[in-house]
Amino acid sequence: MGCFTFVKLMMVLFNLLIFLGGLTLLAMGIWVSVDGSSFLHLLGPFSSQGMQFVNVAFFCIAIGAILVLLGLLGCCGAHKESKCLLLTFFSIILIIFIAEVAAGVVALAYSSFAEGILRAWATPALQKDYGNDPVVTKIWNTTMIELQCCGFSNYTDFVGSTFVTENGGSLPSSCCWTNSTPCSLGEAERSTVQGCFEQILETLREHANIVGGIAAGIGVLEIAAMIVSMYLYCHLDSRVN
Repeated sequence: MGCFTFVKLMMVLFNLLIFLGGLTLLAMGIWVSVDGSSFLHLLGPFSSQGMQFVNVAFFCIAIGAILVLLGLLGCCGAHKESKCLLLTFFSIILIIFIAEVAAGVVALAYSSFAEGILRAWATPALQKDYGNDPVVTKIWNTTMIELQCCGFSNYTDFVGSTFVTENGGSLPSSCCWTNSTPCSLGEAERSTVQGCFEQILETLREHANIVGGIAAGIGVLEIAAMIVSMYLYCHLDSRVN
């Protein structure tokens, strides 16, 4: 078996795995979004947490569709020895890789800027929508319970909010260490529960090695895919001749 044939076979198998993985994600996402009740029934004792899975159904569909497209391009490009398909596959992987690197650089260099953008979204949501909008309320309640945090910065994000006004000055129970209801402003101040943004940063720092390892692994796979596709692209002419 020649080097070109071996690389071509590896390209087909690699992209077949990508295609199957994307198809699985796509099918699961569609299933959860269309028939969430049977999916929750399948979870059995974990069904109380099932809505968190339902909420990411559309994310799974989007990622699955992209993986299916990439898998088809890679497989067809290698099998049919099509320079157009191989170049398209290379270009998409390159764009994704550059976007990931750019996002990482922006996240590291402009973390304070990102915090400002998030704060500009989070604070009005807590002031006006929390307690009124079921989606916003559920997202924040889940976040505050799971991370044991309160608001974006701290309990002061709720001061003067619609929720506090309608509940006689009571804050969400997550803002007090005792998780008591009602959670008074004084009790929240004494509890000093950390804001969710800082809690998320701490969680990321604690798992930095895992996050970094996953990011590095994805980057290596993307670079390998670009190298293999470009190798096939460059050697097609010599193979035809």
